[in-house]
Amino acid sequence: MSSQKIPVTPAIRQLKAGAVSFSLHPYAYEEKGGTATAAAALGVTEHGVIKTLVMEEDSGNPFIVLMHGDKQVSAKALARQIGVKTVQPCTPQKAEKITGYAVGGISPFGTRLVLPVYLEVSVAELPVIYINAGKRGLLLSMNARDLIRILHPVLVTVAI
Repeated sequence: MSSQKIPVTPAIRQLKAGAVSFSLHPYAYEEKGGTATAAAALGVTEHGVIKTLVMEEDSGNPFIVLMHGDKQVSAKALARQIGVKTVQPCTPQKAEKITGYAVGGISPFGTRLVLPVYLEVSVAELPVIYINAGKRGLLLSMNARDLIRILHPVLVTVAI
């Protein structure tokens, strides 16, 4: 990807419009490689690579959960904290349709539909995070405070 021009995604456009300082980090995307592959390629900890999970509550309303790459989301704790019976991941097809991004390249910024965002509270404590820039094989680094300023997420404690 280094020889290719880096695309300007809706995520990048939203961050520029919000006057957010960020750096782009292309890497060789691997199908099913996840955050471990991205972290290794960039030489950072997987804990600092934040995954964007598109989920839905029992009524079918979608939302985004931002979680450390080396952690999982407790669906039971999340449902309890947001006041619904159950939550589950959206199908890849639904996630792509509502975000406008391909699975493996989903960013919480510049989504096709404006979705509620839930952020694992410990992510907010990191000085720098690495998060998808809206294309497979492209992360961006930024200050977690800017993520909070732009997305206005609800902080939750749901990591396992």
